[in-house]
Amino acid sequence: MLAANIAPLQRWVRILLGLAVAAHAMLGLPQASLLFAAFGLCIAATGLVGFCPACALAGRQMKSKK
Repeated sequence: MLAANIAPLQRWVRILLGLAVAAHAMLGLPQASLLFAAFGLCIAATGLVGFCPACALAGRQMKSKK
């Protein structure tokens, strides 16, 4: 299983903003709406899962609480 690399607050922000982008995209131009809706859903999915591949490639890790 992949280790979480997104903080809890950032997870909620990603979920809310991702869903907002997807919802707003459905009100826009038909050609670009599917692309922006997919982008918003990907952002929301990283928030739901707690793992972001782009952050992992950049070497970002969660600070462990000791």
